Amino acid sequence: MYNKSDECVVLLNDKLVPEGQADKRFVHNMDTPLHLAFSCYILNQEDKVLITRRSLKKIAWPGVWTNSVCGHPLPDEKMVEAVKRRARFELGFNSLEEIQLVLPEFQYCERDASGIVENEFCPVYQAVVQCEPSINPDEVMDFQWVNKDDLHRSVRSTPWAFSPWMVKQLEQMTQMTRN
Repeated sequence: MYNKSDECVVLLNDKLVPEGQADKRFVHNMDTPLHLAFSCYILNQEDKVLITRRSLKKIAWPGVWTNSVCGHPLPDEKMVEAVKRRARFELGFNSLEEIQLVLPEFQYCERDASGIVENEFCPVYQAVVQCEPSINPDEVMDFQWVNKDDLHRSVRSTPWAFSPWMVKQLEQMTQMTRN
């Protein structure tokens, strides 16, 4: 059984090789080491993308709109399994379909207004669901299904309203397409 309090992140060296692990509760600070993460954009049957608003309880970027789900693989966990685990934990999705890697080399380092740093090598995935989310309020405070073109326009015109990783990812993702 998944226990969030036991969650560790995989630390990476500058060549992106794993070099240990750290307790997730303590790794995100004003000098966050480079670590492994992922982002995922989830589409529905109407080909709309799910965006989520981060809970105000989040240590970094609380209350900011972002991609559908993001997180960290546990040590020795396959990335696709981590995507499924976090989608289940944050959004109540028991089944993701058509999971595909869309940005395999995405990496970023950003500091939020409180000084907390995100420093991640963060492959980006896309998936499809057939149901509505049932959000975990400790992780997500709101969600919206949006037209992909409208999302791209919104992020370009008001980047400050979105997580910096989503802004950078969408700059590189010219389109989201279903298989």
